Amino acid sequence: MPNQKMTNYDLEKMVETNNEWIVRRTGVKERRVSKKEEFASDMAVRAVENLIEKNHVCVGDVDMIIVTTFTPDHFTPTVSALVQSHFAIKAAGTMDLSAGCTGAMYGLCVADSLISAGHSRKVLVIAAETVSKYLDYTDRNTCILFGDAAVAILMEKSKKTGSFLASYFATDGAFAKSATCSNLSQSVNGEKIVKERLFEQDGRSLYEYVVKNIPVGISILLEKANLTLDDIDWFVPHSANLRMVEALCKRINMPIEKTLVSNEFYGNTSSASIPLAMWMALETSKIKPGDKLLLYGYGAGLTHGGVIVEWN
Repeated sequence: MPNQKMTNYDLEKMVETNNEWIVRRTGVKERRVSKKEEFASDMAVRAVENLIEKNHVCVGDVDMIIVTTFTPDHFTPTVSALVQSHFAIKAAGTMDLSAGCTGAMYGLCVADSLISAGHSRKVLVIAAETVSKYLDYTDRNTCILFGDAAVAILMEKSKKTGSFLASYFATDGAFAKSATCSNLSQSVNGEKIVKERLFEQDGRSLYEYVVKNIPVGISILLEKANLTLDDIDWFVPHSANLRMVEALCKRINMPIEKTLVSNEFYGNTSSASIPLAMWMALETSKIKPGDKLLLYGYGAGLTHGGVIVEWN
């Protein structure tokens, strides 16, 4: 995480809002914000360094690096290539994936597919986002929500039963205008994007879409794994907004006590939010060997999808 914290009280000085209003509507108390010269690649590198230090692992023999981000340093080179360069990994393929807040789910699934197909034996999946650089700090409906973070996951081929039990993904591009950040084009599906290279979203439209459609996706994912919600030890949804997560849990009958989120002290960190919630739970020893986790992302695209993993 970036060192710099931005609390709700800091935001009170920047936009018409207050701590009580933000907490009541979003559950967010503070978030991390990258410095002007601190980018997704910098945070990705530090996440990998932290992974190496805490787990005493080697990344020199990694054969694929996948970075999920919609806030890369450049159009090209990719963030993943910069990570490869920093660690001087000799024989690693690299790719960046952009799927909004669902990105980490795609990254994990692609890594699992590469390993299962025999293409790779050791894959780094890194979710790295600097959303704060694309926020309009005069728009209290978006700037209060987001924060910056990077999380690194190392996946390896195992002789034991695989950890990935099922996956499911879906997209509805007809709702693309609900969450946008312009680039070369200033329109989406024929509709003009008002702000140039700044993130904007229709919060109400996203809320309604999530509450209506994500329960269906979760049901399909469980069916593919031949499981029910009773078999799931931890539900880890995208930490978009705590009120949205609470509504989703109520809709699918999942106790909030069995739900892992990360937005209280880090905000909505886009594709990093789900692995960040997992990291927080591991740090507090919530996740145990053998636990089944249902990870489910949703966001810009509109995309949604998830995986069920058994922690081993």
